[in-house]
Amino acid sequence: MKRIILSSLLSLVLTSAFSQTSLLERQQQFVDLQFGMFIHYNIPTYAPEDWPDPDLSPAVFNPTRLDCRQWARAAKDAHMSYGCLTTKHHSGFCIWDTRTTDYNVMQSPLKRDVVREFVDAFRAEGLKVMLYYSILDTHHRLRPGHIEPWKISMVKAQLTELLTGYGPIEALIIDGWDAPWSRISYDEVPFGEIYALVKRLQPDCLVMDLNAAKYPREGLFYTDIKSYEQGAGQKISTSDNRLPALACLPLQRTWFWKESMPTDELRSPQWLVDENIRPYTEKAYCNFILNAAPNRDGLIDDNAVAALREIGRLWTPLRQTPHLPANDGPIIGRNIAKGKPAESSWSYDMNIMDFANDDDFTTSWQSHRLVENPWWTVDLQEPQPISMVTITEGGTPSLKAYRLEYALNGEWHVLFDGPSPNALRVKTHRFPAVVADHVRITITDSAEAPSISEFGVYQ
Repeated sequence: MKRIILSSLLSLVLTSAFSQTSLLERQQQFVDLQFGMFIHYNIPTYAPEDWPDPDLSPAVFNPTRLDCRQWARAAKDAHMSYGCLTTKHHSGFCIWDTRTTDYNVMQSPLKRDVVREFVDAFRAEGLKVMLYYSILDTHHRLRPGHIEPWKISMVKAQLTELLTGYGPIEALIIDGWDAPWSRISYDEVPFGEIYALVKRLQPDCLVMDLNAAKYPREGLFYTDIKSYEQGAGQKISTSDNRLPALACLPLQRTWFWKESMPTDELRSPQWLVDENIRPYTEKAYCNFILNAAPNRDGLIDDNAVAALREIGRLWTPLRQTPHLPANDGPIIGRNIAKGKPAESSWSYDMNIMDFANDDDFTTSWQSHRLVENPWWTVDLQEPQPISMVTITEGGTPSLKAYRLEYALNGEWHVLFDGPSPNALRVKTHRFPAVVADHVRITITDSAEAPSISEFGVYQ
């Protein structure tokens, strides 16, 4: 058993060392791209809602003038540097020639690989390519309560097709995973396995999960790039963000095309430039991606093309974006402290110890103000290797100093003892792997009664 654990740890360490050597550089390159085109084009284009009937027939997917070159030229007119296409949205329809399901574009009247045409068209204009992929899949019933091994295998097979058949992919934007509305956890569809697969197939491909609705902005939880969906109320700070970021917004009123869009009033190009593109690229280490939804003919409407051209007139890309500060890197492992038995010193009212590892960043354990050196402990229930601890404070950061310890068979050992490494809500501690059955934090100095929203322990 010890040999298996040590072998697994060595593999994890080597993989981490390999993947982390150039990650900061890749994050900087992503920020340097500044501005791109999101292209929501899939079977919802041919339905009245962005979330259509999950059994909508492929027969409706019938563009008569599909021209990805038009999309690419419109992107170039706006001074965009890349495009990102929705290869599979939440309704599970694949717009590439996949072997994994017959719910795909080759079973439609079009019978053409849209992903292939997209990547070829954008590269021909000197633009880079990214792909969007949804884990939530209502057609194949990959949703809460229906996660089965064959569905996870399907996800891996589909991502393998996308990352081996279309050349270099700058980034993979993933959606419908561990969001409050999708409720598919990173344990049910294992994030670490998917992340490792992507990095094995294309080591330079960044993984971005649209999970800012759940995870705090101070940490790269399950993503290489912090990603904000602004239309869902996720707003990036232009004053204190220090992580590589992506912010997205649609030019039209919804992500996918609707019948009124050719005559709809679109978002103002001046507003998009002044309130989004400029402040994000100049102040927030943030790449802005604007969605332009093609219509049912497979073309971007004239009013949207004109708006993109006006953006290009109003905005010129920066010659050099700000230099990205170093960061703690992504958290990709399973939180083995989640839901495990916890104990603590005296808590304030109902803010008891269980709220510090309930996988909910809106709740927290809070020490009573009369406790001089509060402590919180999690029982991992069995000895297992650990190599990282994260502490996310609840509310305004107040921890000034603390001690982290682990125990094995009742014997405690210090992992860290000193001043808080930063003044942010999220503190990350990485260390050579040890085997532990308990982990404890003791707060030795704080500005006010300490509060922990989530305490994470990872292998």
